[in-house]
Amino acid sequence: MTKFLYLFRGGDGHMSELSPEEKQAHMEEWGVWMQGLAEKGQLIDGLPLTSDGKQVSGNGSVITDGPFAEGAEIVGGYLMVNAETLDDAVELSKGCPILQAEDGHIEVREIMNM
Repeated sequence: MTKFLYLFRGGDGHMSELSPEEKQAHMEEWGVWMQGLAEKGQLIDGLPLTSDGKQVSGNGSVITDGPFAEGAEIVGGYLMVNAETLDDAVELSKGCPILQAEDGHIEVREIMNM
């Protein structure tokens, strides 16, 4: 098995339009999807990220407050999964609830062994 990283972007606009009950139902969909991955031994780890952060550059001498991209490009969370191939990892990602949002998308990247 190969490890892959899902970077979740967008979806905030969709969430802000939902009622508290709809938000709860949406989060339950996330739980069901992630539980299914876990039961198959494909889920490694994953969590949402806070909306604030800092960027370090210039040999560590430049610290900039973030986030650093337009709203739909901000990484809102990540998941690490096991899959045989990149195509398999893409197929697994298609069940993710973030894809219900018009601006929600997932970047799928293979994690290199070092």
